[in-house]
Amino acid sequence: MRAIFATGFAVLALAGPSQAQSGADQLRDFLYEGRIAEGIETFGTRTEDPEAAFGLGFLTFVSGVEGLAGAFHRHGFDPERGIATSPLLGMPSTAQRRSEPDQISYGAFRDYLEAFVARMDEAHDLLLAASEDTGFAVEIDIMRIRIDIDGDGEAGETESIGAFLAQASGMPPEFGLEGALDEIPDARFAFDAADAIWLAGYSQVLAFHADFLLAHDFGDFFTAVMHRFFPGAGLPMEDHRPSGSLFMDRDSDVLIADAIAAIHTLNWPVTDRERLLHAQDRALAVIALSRRNWEAILAETDDNLEFIPSPYQTPVHEEMVVTKAMVSAWHEALDSAERILTGDLLLPHWRFANLGFDLNRYFETAERTDLVLILTGYDARPFMREGKIASAEDFALANDVFGDAIWGYMFWFN
Repeated sequence: MRAIFATGFAVLALAGPSQAQSGADQLRDFLYEGRIAEGIETFGTRTEDPEAAFGLGFLTFVSGVEGLAGAFHRHGFDPERGIATSPLLGMPSTAQRRSEPDQISYGAFRDYLEAFVARMDEAHDLLLAASEDTGFAVEIDIMRIRIDIDGDGEAGETESIGAFLAQASGMPPEFGLEGALDEIPDARFAFDAADAIWLAGYSQVLAFHADFLLAHDFGDFFTAVMHRFFPGAGLPMEDHRPSGSLFMDRDSDVLIADAIAAIHTLNWPVTDRERLLHAQDRALAVIALSRRNWEAILAETDDNLEFIPSPYQTPVHEEMVVTKAMVSAWHEALDSAERILTGDLLLPHWRFANLGFDLNRYFETAERTDLVLILTGYDARPFMREGKIASAEDFALANDVFGDAIWGYMFWFN
């Protein structure tokens, strides 16, 4: 008998305490302690466990964001310090960094974006696989999630989402995690299969933007302007400080000059047609995933801390109420957006009275993206044609139901 007990205890000891935890408990530990890579390794062999499968997809998504943020941080990414240093904007510069940023190059920037896209696609596939099982619900406090932004291998107290938001609202970092969370509404939600689909959709939203950039050669824009976002990273225009002023003061004049340079260099040749077409496919996939997400939400029979509640479920906060009218309006907006992406519905252009901009033709045939010349009309000409032009009527229900809050709902509903 002793031998049996001894063997049992030995097995438990070898298994370790983590095996006694549920997948949900482990996921919370990994997220709240910022041990993202460890969580991915742990869950990678447990995809038969619904909670672990969701955790693997969730952590992979977070790791993509963490990887890009950490890479940017090494190069001093600080748009507030880089842009808001001019009296023209009425804001002081942020505090100086404690360490010198690594130098950045256009090629390295593209490499970071490519790695980010690959990670988002990996997360997309894992999350959709996890969504096939509708029996899990993992409670997560979003504000407690920690991300190793500075890339030092440890996600500290001030690297939680709650702390980021608190700092963005003006609270100093030394206030601490608990104090920061006291100022932020409860953000505990029970993530389920529908939310896995929602997050898979967001992976494609983010990958779309990166793919769109990577489809172009935007090197001139990068070298002329990006010192504003990566101050101290060795980009060419940062060290050239004027000796005097043109209009107001030196810093304001430099800011204006860099803004003009940005506009002038928004002329990006298309260098990867397949990637540009893939960006279009991603946008269409976001719409399809949003429909699938709502199908899953409306099929739910539980009522447990819903991140996006159906009209029949209880919202976590009063402002998160979702009505039947909202669901109908959202689906109508998705239909109109899909028609625009496929070219069945044309975009209006102020310069062309009876012609519309065919977005599908743009994705299929554009040789360059010159935003200024498209907006002013000259580069829009190859994509203008007769047909049904989108108007307020195509989004009338969404405008009536959501009103001025429509952009917030777009961010939430995805």
